[in-house]
Amino acid sequence: MLNIRKEFGTFVANDNITLQLKKGEIHALLGENGAGKSTLMNVLFGLYQPEGGEIRVNGKTVEITDPNVANDLGIGMVHQHFMLVENFTVTENIILGREPNKYGTVNVKDAAVKVQELSELYGLDVDPNAKIEDISVGMQQRVEILKTLYRGAEILIFDEPTASLTPQEIHELIEIMKRLVNEGKSIILITHKLQEIMDVSDRVTVIRKGKGIGTVNTSETNPDELASLMVGRQVVFKTEKTPAKPTEEVFQIKDLVVEDYRGIPKVKSLNLSIRKGEIVGIAGIDGNGQTELIEAITGLRKVKSGHILLNGQEITGKKPRKVTEAGIGHIPQDRHKHGLVLDFPIGYNIALQTYYKEPISKGGIIDYKTITENANSIIEKYDVRTQGPMEPARALSGGNQQKAIIGREVERDPDLLIAALPTRGLDVGAIEFIHHRLIEQRDKGKAVLLISFELDEVMNVSDRIAVIYDGAIIDTVIPEETNEQELGLLMAGHSDKGNSLEVGDNGHV
Repeated sequence: MLNIRKEFGTFVANDNITLQLKKGEIHALLGENGAGKSTLMNVLFGLYQPEGGEIRVNGKTVEITDPNVANDLGIGMVHQHFMLVENFTVTENIILGREPNKYGTVNVKDAAVKVQELSELYGLDVDPNAKIEDISVGMQQRVEILKTLYRGAEILIFDEPTASLTPQEIHELIEIMKRLVNEGKSIILITHKLQEIMDVSDRVTVIRKGKGIGTVNTSETNPDELASLMVGRQVVFKTEKTPAKPTEEVFQIKDLVVEDYRGIPKVKSLNLSIRKGEIVGIAGIDGNGQTELIEAITGLRKVKSGHILLNGQEITGKKPRKVTEAGIGHIPQDRHKHGLVLDFPIGYNIALQTYYKEPISKGGIIDYKTITENANSIIEKYDVRTQGPMEPARALSGGNQQKAIIGREVERDPDLLIAALPTRGLDVGAIEFIHHRLIEQRDKGKAVLLISFELDEVMNVSDRIAVIYDGAIIDTVIPEETNEQELGLLMAGHSDKGNSLEVGDNGHV
């Protein structure tokens, strides 16, 4: 890709960027949220048409007018947000748009055989007949990879592929990528995770604010240098904070039981308390009840039994609005599903929790001037990079969407701030910013509940760490008195002595 220029009105997303990919390499594309990485790849995949520049494949200049042309040229893209039909099978999703016909009938059986062969060839271990809604996020990603391989991709674009994966799934994905390049494929990897770049890539191209900063060999650089190239300044990876000074208990969970839609308990007699002026981190492998716990606290899921108390008042089973009005702020784990109305302007999204109250609403009439003023204040204070409060939320990068949500929730001054996967898919600069905001809340005497699958984040930000396993809190540790190995063993249901932990019906170990 030579001197690619992409404009959206007066905004220049890609300012004459050059990216050169060698056959058989993993080439990382690094930049802050909103730097233009995904835009550049959407140009390569034919979703956007550039205003300038040239694309060459195997030395030949090509014009990629849509994704079908990209597929015909051997270019496939695994999107950050999967493009799958949930009630279709794996095979039906893979052949969608490229259905094999036999006498005018779609031949799913033969396609399933080919999918099985591809799955075995690349060690993907995917069941061709499984429904998407029944398989894990990591397995869904493998389906997306198979979809590109089925279409004959030689160049694979991975857009933030590890954002939603567990540590084990990340390790498995890295092995899959290495296997792909060993088979002669070439990979462009968009990621914010510097250690992943060091572990898996051959070269790195850095983009900052729409401009190409340069390309370096991974073996000749380090995470500190890459972070500085990405954000234009030195980044502090260790969050500096003074010791916590917790006071009285503000939030309690007593013997909480929460079931899934099938009636199977996912939270089992869970007990937890948080004091004012402290950050309690919940560490655990995905699928151990974290989602159900958050949804129960915030009123998004029914509670089977138990109690949730804020400032001594029962909030168990209350509707989401009543929960937020009681004094809880919620940064949801899925910002698209539960955090934003993507087609609303970002300014309207910032007002979603307060639009019915003064000063925004007076006598049932919404004052849009006040919405705009309030939005501009939060946009400036939280460094939300946008063209203005009327820009649709979906047009913002993930990091800027997250900053807007955090601004909205923090400015309501809640007694308890729930931060669920607050830095998922974000760059090091945005992560640094968000960690500082959480610590600021703590230092104001507020309580913070942090749920994260990133062990270093839990260790770095928390004052206490509660380990969740099989729906119950099995231990609480102090970050300075533990290590990632001990935490990892607890998260897997083992003590540091190698003993297996069993959770009884009452939630006790």
